Amino acid sequence: MVSGSSLPKGVGMDWSKRAECSEISLNVDDFGDQELMELSNFIVVHGAGSFGHFQASKSGVHKGGLERPLVKAGFVATRISVTKLNLEIVRALARESLPAIGMSPFSCGWSTCQRNFGSANLSTVTKALDSGFVPVLHGDAVLDEAQGCTILSGDVIIRYLAEHLKPDYVVFLTDVLGVYDRPPTEPGAVLLREIAVNEDGSWSVLKPRLKDSSRQVEITVAAHDTTGGMMTKISEAAMIAKLGIDVYIATTNHSVRALRGELRGDVIPDDWLGTLVRFSR
Repeated sequence: MVSGSSLPKGVGMDWSKRAECSEISLNVDDFGDQELMELSNFIVVHGAGSFGHFQASKSGVHKGGLERPLVKAGFVATRISVTKLNLEIVRALARESLPAIGMSPFSCGWSTCQRNFGSANLSTVTKALDSGFVPVLHGDAVLDEAQGCTILSGDVIIRYLAEHLKPDYVVFLTDVLGVYDRPPTEPGAVLLREIAVNEDGSWSVLKPRLKDSSRQVEITVAAHDTTGGMMTKISEAAMIAKLGIDVYIATTNHSVRALRGELRGDVIPDDWLGTLVRFSR
């Protein structure tokens, strides 16, 4: 993100009061006459992980039914968890002197209808970007016009943002190298390096050439994942690619080059391990 000068090491933006310290951590003199960093426009979107999927799954928030006490309690519990995670991520970025601002879809007034986007005003996000902030959004429990409530996936949020804000590229971070032809824990699993998305939304594997081209790619979803896991990521990535926006799916170790824009072009470097999803022009 940083293209110009940066703040001195150790000068961050998280001045929160910590339990082990009675004073707020801030020394105004550390800033001196430092100029603000020149930042590329970035938006961060994270999922819920262990900070929300279990609460939502156990209570059935994703299925709706706010008239049931368990669902309403689960809605509250899910939002407590996902906003707690959001705060931790915002603080981590702030400690690195990045002007991160947490934004919850529910608090921004976003809602769905039959689990599809219903209402989502992006003015707060765009104003934050224009003001030099880094919006940090997350998967959230939201109200749904048809079923009362549901879970709005971070992957779906990314697609919506891509449709309206037209980023240069999108990077999905995962805990595996990318998309495989079967669960990566299975013997013989093959990393799919490049996926081409067709006009009708269907997709095919370009690299590597699979020995059995008729074999369907097998994708599993964890029982507690209420938003579809890797299948949702691929589906949303395909819709983003149809917009002409390249999507990279990679682990944190291999995501840096993608985030820097170093992988943009027709040929994927052999030493980069991940999955590129792009529109088949």
